[in-house]
Amino acid sequence: MAEVKLVNISKSYDQGQTWTLKDINLNIDNGEFIAFIGPSGCGKSTLLRMICGLEDITSGELSINGERVNDWPPNERRVGMVFQSYALYPHMSVAENMAFGLKLAKAKKNVIDERVDEAARILQLQALLERKPKAMSGGQRQRVAIGRSIVQQPRVFLFDEPLSNLDVSLRVQMRQEIARLHRRLKTTSIYVTHDQVEAMTLADHIVVLSPLAQEATTNLEQVGRPLELYHHPANLFVAGFIGSPKMNFFDGVIEQNGEEESRIRLTTGESLKAYVNTSKADIGVRVVLGIRPEHTLAETDNGNAVDGRIEALERLGAESFIYMSHDTIREHFIVRVEDSLRREENSRIRVELPPEHCYLFDANGVAFRRTRAPEIDH
Repeated sequence: MAEVKLVNISKSYDQGQTWTLKDINLNIDNGEFIAFIGPSGCGKSTLLRMICGLEDITSGELSINGERVNDWPPNERRVGMVFQSYALYPHMSVAENMAFGLKLAKAKKNVIDERVDEAARILQLQALLERKPKAMSGGQRQRVAIGRSIVQQPRVFLFDEPLSNLDVSLRVQMRQEIARLHRRLKTTSIYVTHDQVEAMTLADHIVVLSPLAQEATTNLEQVGRPLELYHHPANLFVAGFIGSPKMNFFDGVIEQNGEEESRIRLTTGESLKAYVNTSKADIGVRVVLGIRPEHTLAETDNGNAVDGRIEALERLGAESFIYMSHDTIREHFIVRVEDSLRREENSRIRVELPPEHCYLFDANGVAFRRTRAPEIDH
């Protein structure tokens, strides 16, 4: 196990004219499982490759277990990389694929055999050691790729979207296997994914990255535990990125400010209450009100509701999502319901927005403090 520390890590491919990553500061503790998540182009895979040594660091310092490793080659950093593609040698058996790196390092045969056998036992690959990759499923091949890293006994595991090539059922199975592997080995792990379900279910902490805007000082938006990011997003970007479907946003202005609750007037005239502290904001300033689809109440009006027209229905079995049009938002307003059979497209319904579930963001996208948000155990 090892602590990984990033201090002002930045990456530019054109000598500082444009930046892919800028001023990333992170402390990853011994044995911690951390996930990098963000949209395409935010630099999450680039950051992982910089930790591995496959990309040069433009500026900043990277240390592993207290040692500065900026200029160390990948093989000296003692990190194990698991790629999106399995990268297995097709002419080699499972055992030969897992042992290949150790053979290149000229490890003794008894050491190689012992480590391969141990990795096979951990990953339940004992019966497949003589098989070639073409005779295995995608999930089995990915386990071999993980086993190839385990035999190296790395200080840090690096996963670069390892499950994106698998179908849905295999992804669920492999998520569980990776979680069990981490609990067993307790090796520091860094996991890159575009799938927030993977990040939320696997990681101790999540790092949310965004594509670097021209005026931004960094593209690190927030670091926190999964439920902390869900209940307490720091800004509009995190609120819109964490959660599926994404949070609904309504444009409005502060009609009444206060320490415990506020009142927001939407651009279409509805006046809504939110349990948010806006005591330091002026009346009349523009804000964005947010609420998650799962917290809305269809066909309910207790005085904090909006009216909308049903554009489309998405029936998923145990739950359904109603896509509604509303004049104050830029795209569809989504409502989660358990029963959509009695609802029809083009009909109009009222939707309650409970004030305890409402979020507010200022003109810069920074979140106001919610006064009745759930406490998150750190």
